[in-house]
Amino acid sequence: MFHLTVQVDDQTKRVTDAAEQATFRNLGHAAATIRKTTIESIIVAEGPSEPGTPPHTRRRQLKRAIRFDVDKSSETAVIGPEASVVGESGAAHELGGEYKSQDYPARPFMKPALDANLDRFASEWAGSIGEG
Repeated sequence: MFHLTVQVDDQTKRVTDAAEQATFRNLGHAAATIRKTTIESIIVAEGPSEPGTPPHTRRRQLKRAIRFDVDKSSETAVIGPEASVVGESGAAHELGGEYKSQDYPARPFMKPALDANLDRFASEWAGSIGEG
């Protein structure tokens, strides 16, 4: 006959905390990457860009308006032009539509930036729990 003693060390909180930290860190990196890609796609030039391509900006205003924020509690990130800087023109460019009584064809810049980075996000997130 033999005796067996089992001791359980519950690491659930530690793993959950590590996952939350990794998610927040990775969301921040993803949002910053999308912001950078977006800014790089917007060209400073006079006149409109071709429909279907990122909009042009005079005086760099649209480039400066691209911001991001990560909400740790809801595990979400928001990336896009700040309305207090460029008003509703960002939505008119991205989706097309009317702005200041003019019809704008879609000149997406946010969705292409997201699409350009999707493949790298999965590889960056893999194995990130417990890192730095």
